[in-house]
Amino acid sequence: MKTRDLNTALRIFREKGGTLRTRDLIKLGVHTDALYALRDSGRVTELGRGLYRLTEISEAEHPDLVEVAARAPNAAVCLISALSYHGITTQVPSSVHLAVPRGSYHRIKLSIPVTVYRFDPKTFEDGLETHRIGGMPLKVYGVARTVVDCFKFRNKIGLDVALEALRLARQRKRVQNRDLLRYARLLRVEKPMSPYLQAIE
Repeated sequence: MKTRDLNTALRIFREKGGTLRTRDLIKLGVHTDALYALRDSGRVTELGRGLYRLTEISEAEHPDLVEVAARAPNAAVCLISALSYHGITTQVPSSVHLAVPRGSYHRIKLSIPVTVYRFDPKTFEDGLETHRIGGMPLKVYGVARTVVDCFKFRNKIGLDVALEALRLARQRKRVQNRDLLRYARLLRVEKPMSPYLQAIE
């Protein structure tokens, strides 16, 4: 028996971090009537189809990433989106850049534009961090790994983006050359990256 009690539904929202999908709410014993009553009264906001957030929770700094955390939990935020998350770029991504392991089928359906990159499954987990956004876990590549990924994908995103990321990451003392070199070797971009690393030293 699903509950239609609005206070119970609100309590469940709060316990789960404030953002839930319709199907998760149903699994937790809340009737859709309660959800729609909360939406119609303005106590929850619809972020996208089937994704809701408590209105009392402040707007997330990266609202697009709240949807990624809810709908694509196995994907990782990478490249320009990861640079933006870490505050080491002046670029504004026109879509959310997500990585999935190559060879596995990932159907990512979001209400926002997404660019999907297929990363080598052997190195997919390296440099991956888990952050919390909208009360949910979000996978994001760390600063050093992201800078090196930008060099690896420089033909797709532009060398200028990679160079700016390297400069800003070093200026803000977020990364050491040894960390960058470790990922550069791992991802086999040490040769193209080395001159820039030496120049920035």
